[in-house]
Amino acid sequence: MLKDKVVLITGAAGRIGASAARGVIAHGGSVALVDVNAEGLDALQADLPAECVLSSLADAGQPEEADRCIAEAVARFGRVDAAIHSAYPRSKGWGTAFEDLQPEFLSEDLSRHLGGAILFSQRMLRHFKQQGHGNLIHVSSIQGVAAPKFEHYAGTKMVSPIEYSAIKAGLIAMTRYLAKYYKGNHIRVNCISPGGILDNQPKTFLDQYRASCNDKGMLESEDVVGTLLFLISEHSRFITGQNIIVDDGWSL
Repeated sequence: MLKDKVVLITGAAGRIGASAARGVIAHGGSVALVDVNAEGLDALQADLPAECVLSSLADAGQPEEADRCIAEAVARFGRVDAAIHSAYPRSKGWGTAFEDLQPEFLSEDLSRHLGGAILFSQRMLRHFKQQGHGNLIHVSSIQGVAAPKFEHYAGTKMVSPIEYSAIKAGLIAMTRYLAKYYKGNHIRVNCISPGGILDNQPKTFLDQYRASCNDKGMLESEDVVGTLLFLISEHSRFITGQNIIVDDGWSL
């Protein structure tokens, strides 16, 4: 399905990034892994075949670091066919209730998460244009598609941050903008919006969340990999500017 494809993955040490890397390699591709988490990168790289993997310790939202990672991937593999941007930077104030938001943390989160995605796109798409083809996939969320179901959080200490919804909605809008902006350059830009991913959430939340879904409820990161692989593959070669929701019916 992805024979000889080279895919650069940001946030590679995260749940979705790591699962995507394993999926790409399982289907015949190679990966350039990018993350700020050195320990996580090392652990993931050790779990993958060395001939198919390059890892770069970097913040992909910083233009110079993004350029370096792209150059390292090209030096190793000869090109980059696609990129998955799944980086998830957060300030120390992440997860604060709306009433308690602090300007400095809000500014940092908007700048690093959404701003970083825009700047990474700038560098990645510049490379794709010079190369003559490319395929960029952003990772948004159901929270960028619909308002949170606040009743799911009742009885827990969990919060659905307003800045998360704003950032993820921004990623979807940015995807459409860039897909049209690069018309005629053999470049595709798409987005996926996963439902919630399992990460030791309390049972109360899991049960309440499950009630809004069809069959499973909260997803595992592997549940979104098939959609990512489809978007990377030639099977989706005429799909661009789209946001594909993978949420077990949560948003219905």
